[in-house]
Amino acid sequence: MLRYLTAGESHGKALLAILEGVPAGLKLDAQKINYELARRQEGYGRGERMRIEKDKVQLLSGLKKGITLGSPIGLLIENKDSSIERMPPVFFPRPGHADLAGLLKYGFKDIRNVLERASARETASRVAIGAVCKVFLNEFKIKVSSKVLLIGGECSPQAMMRKIIRAKNNKDTVGGIFEVEATGVPAGLGSHVQADRRLDARLSQAIISIPGIKAVGFGLGFGYAYRFGSECHDAIYYAKDRSLPAGRQGYFRKTDNAGGIEGGMSNGEEIIIHACMKPIATLVKPLASVNILNKKSGKASVERSDTCVVESAGVIAEAEAAFVLADALIEKFGGDFLEDIKLGYRNYLKRIG
Repeated sequence: MLRYLTAGESHGKALLAILEGVPAGLKLDAQKINYELARRQEGYGRGERMRIEKDKVQLLSGLKKGITLGSPIGLLIENKDSSIERMPPVFFPRPGHADLAGLLKYGFKDIRNVLERASARETASRVAIGAVCKVFLNEFKIKVSSKVLLIGGECSPQAMMRKIIRAKNNKDTVGGIFEVEATGVPAGLGSHVQADRRLDARLSQAIISIPGIKAVGFGLGFGYAYRFGSECHDAIYYAKDRSLPAGRQGYFRKTDNAGGIEGGMSNGEEIIIHACMKPIATLVKPLASVNILNKKSGKASVERSDTCVVESAGVIAEAEAAFVLADALIEKFGGDFLEDIKLGYRNYLKRIG
């Protein structure tokens, strides 16, 4: 079983993460984690903070000579902008952000107490965690990637860029849709026997937890609503001598409308996830709001932010998907030592192949 905790505020001293459950015997290089952290900071439409922070991870525990010990892995990412104690209080909540709900829940008199933790800066920790999980999945030839499909209703790269430029010039923000794909996933991860063990439920929870994500779908997603069953379900075929990677011989599909998951379990096809991210809630030209101290009308607060982060959200979603798939794989094949898990994995592929 994998599990993690993160800590840290947007302008605090650092971001912290503890990842527990990674088996012993996995070779782990900080540079692979830093590569993913750099990807998170890329994408057209990012703001000033990305020019300040150059995220690098420090591996504090759980390894010896670059090999995991099976004990919790401690990760630290320092913030260059660690000005939380000097920053002014905030009194006008931003529509679309956690500001007002968090203020009411915790009884604060300063919205900064909410926004510092609710900030998407926290997701750098998740990307670091996901990078470790990607290294683990790579041992089983499972790959997770993402791509932007649409921004502000536009699909071509040139039109998407123009949309972002238009939003920036108008002091506005823009959202969009991205896709996460996992290849090489064997059939049988997850389970149909309990709701919380379903693989699509676990992936949905992980990805919807990313700040700004408002919808998640698999395969056809909402497209199922426009088709007959005969037009959307993936017919099943069998060919013993198909030239496929190990474990993929035998049953196969010619389509993947299910997005690689049926009945809460992976079915051996590529897992395809689509997610929709809303426009960033912080607007340079802010919407109407209310002062939390005197209840007078005014404009929402303005914090340093981005114009568009759909590409970065895809990278974060990769990390979340990698964590869930790694957890499901360890759940399926067990073991505290990497070679034991590999042995169980090979035997399983032999049986189902």
